Amino acid sequence: MERSASLDIEALKMTQEQYILASQPSALQRPGCPAPYPVGIYGWRKRCLYFFILLLLVTMIVNLALTIWILKVMNFTVDGMGNLRVTKEGVRLEGVSEFLLPLYVKEIKSRRDSPLILQSDRNVTVNARNDLGQLTGQLTVGSDTVEAQCQRFEVRSSDGDRVLFSADENEVSIGTEKLRVTGNEGVVFAHSVETPHIRAEPFQDLKLESPTRTLTLEAPKGVEVNAGVGEFRASCRKELTLESSEGEIFLNAKSIRMPNLPHGSVDPLLSPGTSYPKHTVYEVCVCPSGKLYLSPADSASTCQTTNSVCLWS
Repeated sequence: MERSASLDIEALKMTQEQYILASQPSALQRPGCPAPYPVGIYGWRKRCLYFFILLLLVTMIVNLALTIWILKVMNFTVDGMGNLRVTKEGVRLEGVSEFLLPLYVKEIKSRRDSPLILQSDRNVTVNARNDLGQLTGQLTVGSDTVEAQCQRFEVRSSDGDRVLFSADENEVSIGTEKLRVTGNEGVVFAHSVETPHIRAEPFQDLKLESPTRTLTLEAPKGVEVNAGVGEFRASCRKELTLESSEGEIFLNAKSIRMPNLPHGSVDPLLSPGTSYPKHTVYEVCVCPSGKLYLSPADSASTCQTTNSVCLWS
Protein backbone atom coordinates (compact mmCIF):
# COMPACT_ATOMS: atom_id res chain seq x y z
CA MET A 1 0.00 0.00 0.00
CA GLU A 2 2.77 2.35 0.92
CA ARG A 3 4.62 1.37 -2.26
CA SER A 4 1.69 2.23 -4.51
CA ALA A 5 1.33 5.61 -2.82
CA SER A 6 4.99 6.41 -3.37
CA LEU A 7 4.65 5.37 -7.04
CA ASP A 8 1.71 7.69 -7.50
CA ILE A 9 3.67 10.60 -5.99
CA GLU A 10 6.60 9.77 -8.23
CA ALA A 11 4.33 9.69 -11.29
CA LEU A 12 2.77 13.00 -10.28
CA LYS A 13 6.18 14.65 -9.97
CA MET A 14 7.23 13.33 -13.37
CA THR A 15 3.99 14.65 -14.90
CA GLN A 16 4.62 18.15 -13.42
CA GLU A 17 8.21 18.18 -14.66
CA GLN A 18 7.13 17.17 -18.16
CA TYR A 19 4.47 19.95 -18.18
CA ILE A 20 7.00 22.55 -17.10
CA LEU A 21 9.52 21.39 -19.68
CA ALA A 22 6.90 21.39 -22.38
CA SER A 23 5.68 24.89 -21.52
CA GLN A 24 9.20 26.50 -21.52
CA PRO A 25 11.25 26.88 -24.73
CA SER A 26 14.21 24.70 -24.78
CA ALA A 27 17.51 25.63 -26.42
CA LEU A 28 18.35 21.99 -26.80
CA GLN A 29 17.90 20.72 -30.27
CA ARG A 30 15.76 17.76 -30.46
CA PRO A 31 17.19 14.89 -32.37
CA GLY A 32 15.81 14.64 -35.89
CA CYS A 33 14.68 18.40 -36.08
CA PRO A 34 16.35 20.99 -38.45
CA ALA A 35 18.38 23.95 -37.06
CA PRO A 36 16.23 27.19 -36.65
CA TYR A 37 17.00 30.35 -38.87
CA PRO A 38 18.77 33.05 -36.82
CA VAL A 39 16.59 36.23 -36.25
CA GLY A 40 18.35 39.74 -36.32
CA ILE A 41 20.66 42.00 -38.42
CA TYR A 42 24.07 40.64 -39.01
CA GLY A 43 26.96 41.30 -41.35
CA TRP A 44 27.03 44.27 -43.77
CA ARG A 45 23.42 45.25 -42.98
CA LYS A 46 24.38 45.84 -39.37
CA ARG A 47 27.37 47.97 -40.41
CA CYS A 48 25.23 50.05 -42.80
CA LEU A 49 22.69 50.65 -40.03
CA TYR A 50 25.37 51.88 -37.67
CA PHE A 51 26.80 54.10 -40.42
CA PHE A 52 23.42 55.74 -41.09
CA ILE A 53 22.82 56.27 -37.40
CA LEU A 54 26.25 57.89 -37.09
CA LEU A 55 25.58 60.08 -40.17
CA LEU A 56 22.23 61.17 -38.75
CA LEU A 57 23.87 62.04 -35.45
CA VAL A 58 26.55 64.15 -37.20
CA THR A 59 23.87 65.94 -39.27
CA MET A 60 21.89 66.77 -36.14
CA ILE A 61 25.01 68.12 -34.45
CA VAL A 62 25.87 70.28 -37.50
CA ASN A 63 22.29 71.61 -37.73
CA LEU A 64 22.31 72.46 -34.07
CA ALA A 65 25.64 74.26 -34.41
CA LEU A 66 24.40 76.23 -37.45
CA THR A 67 21.20 77.19 -35.64
CA ILE A 68 23.17 78.46 -32.66
CA TRP A 69 25.51 80.38 -35.01
CA ILE A 70 22.57 82.01 -36.86
CA LEU A 71 20.96 83.01 -33.58
CA LYS A 72 24.25 84.52 -32.48
CA VAL A 73 24.92 86.37 -35.74
CA MET A 74 21.35 87.66 -36.18
CA ASN A 75 21.30 88.73 -32.55
CA PHE A 76 18.06 86.99 -31.69
CA THR A 77 16.70 88.06 -28.33
CA VAL A 78 13.41 87.90 -26.50
CA ASP A 79 12.48 91.36 -27.86
CA GLY A 80 13.39 90.74 -31.50
CA MET A 81 16.35 90.19 -33.80
CA GLY A 82 19.20 92.43 -34.90
CA ASN A 83 18.04 96.04 -35.38
CA LEU A 84 14.42 94.91 -35.14
CA ARG A 85 12.69 95.30 -31.79
CA VAL A 86 9.10 94.44 -31.00
CA THR A 87 7.64 96.89 -28.50
CA LYS A 88 4.19 97.72 -27.20
CA GLU A 89 3.85 100.57 -29.72
CA GLY A 90 4.82 98.40 -32.70
CA VAL A 91 8.00 97.37 -34.49
CA ARG A 92 11.14 99.49 -34.10
CA LEU A 93 14.03 99.44 -36.56
CA GLU A 94 17.40 100.94 -35.69
CA GLY A 95 20.02 101.83 -38.30
CA VAL A 96 19.73 101.22 -42.04
CA SER A 97 17.01 98.76 -43.09
CA GLU A 98 16.39 97.25 -46.52
CA PHE A 99 13.08 95.75 -47.70
CA LEU A 100 13.13 93.52 -50.77
CA LEU A 101 9.37 92.87 -50.85
CA PRO A 102 6.35 95.19 -50.45
CA LEU A 103 5.88 96.70 -46.98
CA TYR A 104 2.36 97.17 -45.62
CA VAL A 105 2.16 99.38 -42.54
CA LYS A 106 -0.25 101.85 -41.04
CA GLU A 107 2.27 104.43 -39.89
CA ILE A 108 6.00 105.03 -40.32
CA LYS A 109 7.73 107.54 -38.08
CA SER A 110 11.27 108.23 -36.93
CA ARG A 111 12.68 109.03 -33.53
CA ARG A 112 12.20 112.52 -32.19
CA ASP A 113 15.86 113.42 -32.64
CA SER A 114 16.38 111.79 -36.08
CA PRO A 115 14.96 112.36 -39.58
CA LEU A 116 13.15 109.71 -41.60
CA ILE A 117 15.03 108.83 -44.80
CA LEU A 118 13.60 106.65 -47.59
CA GLN A 119 16.34 105.77 -50.05
CA SER A 120 16.36 103.75 -53.26
CA ASP A 121 18.75 103.23 -56.16
CA ARG A 122 15.93 104.08 -58.58
CA ASN A 123 12.54 105.50 -57.61
CA VAL A 124 10.74 105.81 -54.29
CA THR A 125 7.00 105.31 -54.79
CA VAL A 126 4.28 105.63 -52.15
CA ASN A 127 0.84 104.30 -53.14
CA ALA A 128 -2.55 104.74 -51.48
CA ARG A 129 -5.40 102.34 -52.29
CA ASN A 130 -9.05 102.05 -51.32
CA ASP A 131 -10.87 99.04 -49.89
CA LEU A 132 -11.18 97.50 -53.36
CA GLY A 133 -7.45 97.72 -53.99
CA GLN A 134 -7.75 100.51 -56.57
CA LEU A 135 -5.01 103.12 -56.73
CA THR A 136 -6.27 106.47 -55.36
CA GLY A 137 -3.02 108.35 -54.80
CA GLN A 138 0.63 107.97 -55.78
CA LEU A 139 3.80 109.89 -54.96
CA THR A 140 6.92 109.05 -56.96
CA VAL A 141 10.33 110.54 -56.25
CA GLY A 142 12.69 109.85 -59.13
CA SER A 143 16.17 110.89 -60.12
CA ASP A 144 14.86 113.72 -62.32
CA THR A 145 11.28 114.47 -61.31
CA VAL A 146 8.83 114.27 -58.42
CA GLU A 147 5.35 113.18 -59.52
CA ALA A 148 2.12 113.24 -57.53
CA GLN A 149 -0.96 111.50 -58.92
CA CYS A 150 -4.16 112.21 -57.00
CA GLN A 151 -7.49 113.98 -57.28
CA ARG A 152 -6.29 116.99 -55.29
CA PHE A 153 -2.80 117.99 -54.14
CA GLU A 154 -2.47 120.29 -51.11
CA VAL A 155 0.36 121.93 -49.20
CA ARG A 156 -0.69 123.23 -45.79
CA SER A 157 0.88 125.46 -43.19
CA SER A 158 2.70 124.14 -40.15
CA ASP A 159 -0.44 124.25 -38.01
CA GLY A 160 -2.49 122.56 -40.76
CA ASP A 161 -5.25 125.21 -40.79
CA ARG A 162 -4.30 127.18 -43.91
CA VAL A 163 -3.90 125.80 -47.44
CA LEU A 164 -0.74 127.27 -48.97
CA PHE A 165 -0.95 125.51 -52.33
CA SER A 166 -3.59 123.32 -53.92
CA ALA A 167 -4.01 121.85 -57.38
CA ASP A 168 -6.71 119.79 -59.07
CA GLU A 169 -8.07 119.30 -62.59
CA ASN A 170 -9.93 122.63 -62.58
CA GLU A 171 -7.58 125.13 -60.94
CA VAL A 172 -4.36 125.79 -59.10
CA SER A 173 -4.69 127.92 -55.96
CA ILE A 174 -1.91 129.66 -54.01
CA GLY A 175 -3.01 130.73 -50.55
CA THR A 176 0.09 132.62 -49.42
CA GLU A 177 0.09 136.37 -48.93
CA LYS A 178 2.99 136.82 -51.35
CA LEU A 179 4.14 134.82 -54.36
CA ARG A 180 7.84 135.39 -54.98
CA VAL A 181 9.64 134.31 -58.14
CA THR A 182 13.42 134.71 -57.98
CA GLY A 183 14.34 133.53 -61.47
CA ASN A 184 16.17 135.86 -63.85
CA GLU A 185 13.64 135.25 -66.62
CA GLY A 186 10.65 135.90 -64.37
CA VAL A 187 7.36 134.04 -64.81
CA VAL A 188 6.13 132.68 -68.15
CA PHE A 189 2.37 132.16 -68.60
CA ALA A 190 1.15 130.26 -71.64
CA HIS A 191 -2.41 131.59 -71.29
CA SER A 192 -4.28 134.29 -69.43
CA VAL A 193 -3.56 135.32 -65.85
CA GLU A 194 -6.22 136.59 -63.47
CA THR A 195 -5.03 138.52 -60.41
CA PRO A 196 -6.13 141.64 -58.52
CA HIS A 197 -2.63 142.95 -57.84
CA ILE A 198 0.84 142.66 -59.36
CA ARG A 199 3.66 144.30 -57.43
CA ALA A 200 7.44 144.22 -57.64
CA GLU A 201 9.83 143.86 -54.74
CA PRO A 202 10.97 147.06 -53.01
CA PHE A 203 13.59 148.94 -55.05
CA GLN A 204 13.01 146.56 -57.98
CA ASP A 205 11.44 147.21 -61.38
CA LEU A 206 8.20 145.58 -62.51
CA LYS A 207 8.27 144.51 -66.13
CA LEU A 208 5.42 142.98 -68.13
CA GLU A 209 6.73 141.74 -71.46
CA SER A 210 5.51 139.75 -74.45
CA PRO A 211 8.55 139.17 -76.73
CA THR A 212 6.70 137.78 -79.77
CA ARG A 213 2.99 138.55 -79.26
CA THR A 214 0.73 141.29 -77.93
CA LEU A 215 0.29 142.23 -74.28
CA THR A 216 -3.31 142.86 -73.23
CA LEU A 217 -4.51 144.28 -69.91
CA GLU A 218 -8.27 143.98 -69.38
CA ALA A 219 -10.61 144.66 -66.47
CA PRO A 220 -14.37 145.24 -66.34
CA LYS A 221 -13.99 148.28 -64.05
CA GLY A 222 -10.65 149.68 -65.14
CA VAL A 223 -6.94 149.01 -65.15
CA GLU A 224 -4.69 151.06 -62.90
CA VAL A 225 -0.94 151.29 -63.47
CA ASN A 226 0.78 153.17 -60.69
CA ALA A 227 4.47 153.96 -60.20
CA GLY A 228 4.67 155.78 -56.89
CA VAL A 229 8.32 156.84 -57.06
CA GLY A 230 9.76 155.79 -60.41
CA GLU A 231 8.57 156.13 -63.97
CA PHE A 232 6.08 154.22 -66.09
CA ARG A 233 7.21 153.18 -69.56
CA ALA A 234 5.28 151.34 -72.28
CA SER A 235 7.22 150.39 -75.40
CA CYS A 236 6.50 148.20 -78.39
CA ARG A 237 7.93 147.44 -81.82
CA LYS A 238 4.96 148.34 -84.00
CA GLU A 239 1.86 149.95 -82.51
CA LEU A 240 0.73 151.08 -79.06
CA THR A 241 -3.03 151.44 -78.81
CA LEU A 242 -4.90 153.25 -76.03
CA GLU A 243 -8.59 152.65 -76.63
CA SER A 244 -11.65 153.62 -74.65
CA SER A 245 -14.96 152.48 -76.11
CA GLU A 246 -17.26 154.65 -73.95
CA GLY A 247 -15.14 157.00 -71.85
CA GLU A 248 -12.19 159.29 -72.42
CA ILE A 249 -8.43 159.03 -72.25
CA PHE A 250 -6.83 161.56 -69.91
CA LEU A 251 -3.18 162.55 -70.09
CA ASN A 252 -2.72 164.49 -66.86
CA ALA A 253 0.83 165.77 -66.36
CA LYS A 254 2.76 169.02 -66.04
CA SER A 255 4.38 168.42 -69.41
CA ILE A 256 3.56 166.00 -72.20
CA ARG A 257 6.42 165.38 -74.63
CA MET A 258 6.33 163.74 -78.02
CA PRO A 259 9.87 164.27 -79.29
CA ASN A 260 9.79 162.21 -82.48
CA LEU A 261 6.73 163.62 -84.24
CA PRO A 262 7.28 164.13 -87.97
CA HIS A 263 7.41 167.63 -89.48
CA GLY A 264 4.69 168.16 -91.97
CA SER A 265 5.08 170.05 -95.23
CA VAL A 266 2.35 171.19 -97.59
CA ASP A 267 2.56 170.31 -101.24
CA PRO A 268 2.93 173.66 -103.13
CA LEU A 269 0.88 172.29 -105.99
CA LEU A 270 -2.07 171.77 -103.66
CA SER A 271 -1.62 175.13 -101.85
CA PRO A 272 -0.16 177.59 -104.39
CA GLY A 273 1.03 180.99 -103.14
CA THR A 274 1.41 179.85 -99.52
CA SER A 275 4.79 180.27 -97.80
CA TYR A 276 5.73 179.70 -94.15
CA PRO A 277 8.61 181.44 -92.37
CA LYS A 278 11.37 179.39 -90.84
CA HIS A 279 11.11 179.35 -87.04
CA THR A 280 11.20 176.88 -84.14
CA VAL A 281 7.61 177.15 -82.96
CA TYR A 282 5.25 174.44 -84.13
CA GLU A 283 1.75 173.31 -83.49
CA VAL A 284 0.52 169.74 -83.15
CA CYS A 285 -1.83 168.67 -85.89
CA VAL A 286 -3.96 165.58 -86.25
CA CYS A 287 -4.61 163.87 -89.54
CA PRO A 288 -8.01 162.32 -90.34
CA SER A 289 -6.40 158.94 -89.72
CA GLY A 290 -5.41 160.04 -86.21
CA LYS A 291 -1.71 160.48 -86.87
CA LEU A 292 0.03 163.43 -85.17
CA TYR A 293 2.55 165.69 -86.84
CA LEU A 294 4.17 169.08 -86.32
CA SER A 295 3.34 172.06 -88.45
CA PRO A 296 4.98 175.53 -88.34
CA ALA A 297 2.96 177.78 -86.05
CA ASP A 298 1.43 180.97 -87.36
CA SER A 299 -1.24 183.45 -86.37
CA ALA A 300 -3.77 181.03 -87.77
CA SER A 301 -3.77 177.25 -87.80
CA THR A 302 -1.52 175.70 -90.36
CA CYS A 303 -2.89 172.16 -90.07
CA GLN A 304 -4.06 170.91 -93.43
CA THR A 305 -5.35 167.59 -94.60
CA THR A 306 -3.19 168.04 -97.69
CA ASN A 307 -0.07 167.73 -95.58
CA SER A 308 2.50 165.21 -96.75
CA VAL A 309 2.28 163.32 -93.47
CA CYS A 310 -1.46 162.87 -93.80
CA LEU A 311 -1.23 161.95 -97.47
CA TRP A 312 1.25 159.15 -96.81
CA SER A 313 -0.27 157.88 -93.56
